[in-house]
Amino acid sequence: MRLVRLDRRGEDPRRIDFVEFVQQRSAALFRTAYVLTGSQESAEDLLQEALEKACRHWNRVAVADSPEAYVRRIVVNLANDRWRNLRRMGTRSHEVERADPRDPYRLVDLRDELVQALHALPIGMRTVVVLHYLHDMEDREIAETLRISAGSVRSQLARGLARLRTAVPQPEQPQPEQPPPTPDGRRTAPLPQFEGA
Repeated sequence: MRLVRLDRRGEDPRRIDFVEFVQQRSAALFRTAYVLTGSQESAEDLLQEALEKACRHWNRVAVADSPEAYVRRIVVNLANDRWRNLRRMGTRSHEVERADPRDPYRLVDLRDELVQALHALPIGMRTVVVLHYLHDMEDREIAETLRISAGSVRSQLARGLARLRTAVPQPEQPQPEQPPPTPDGRRTAPLPQFEGA
């Protein structure tokens, strides 16, 4: 049991106010919801529902080691629940909104092909990829968040990346410049490049 020193009013000084938390962390939580759902409208709904749940239990959330991680877990669980419900109803949507160029969150949409490929992954695999790359979470942290083994995290991450690599076309590598033809139409071999030249 850890000891917490209370302030003069008997409150934990680390405790953050709910409104302050929303102001500081809702943009990051929205990005997570957006990447998981692929739709701005769905992400807004998901975040709103997660914040409502967090607000109802704010006394417990506020004193957690990381209130943001606590609320992120709510977002992830809600996204998983929604995906399962859509799958059960057979109405899973593959439609992904195009990011508005003025949208401040368009950077999340690294490339349209990547986002579409990401949303073609099963929700568990997608969640592992999002938590690993968007939040820089380690295998152990993801395992604790999703309540699965670290081995499952590594397996899903590897399979997810393999699927993304096959689904998203790799950028073409630039071809080395060809030397201009000589007056008689022949091409000469390029000159070797030396360091410091």
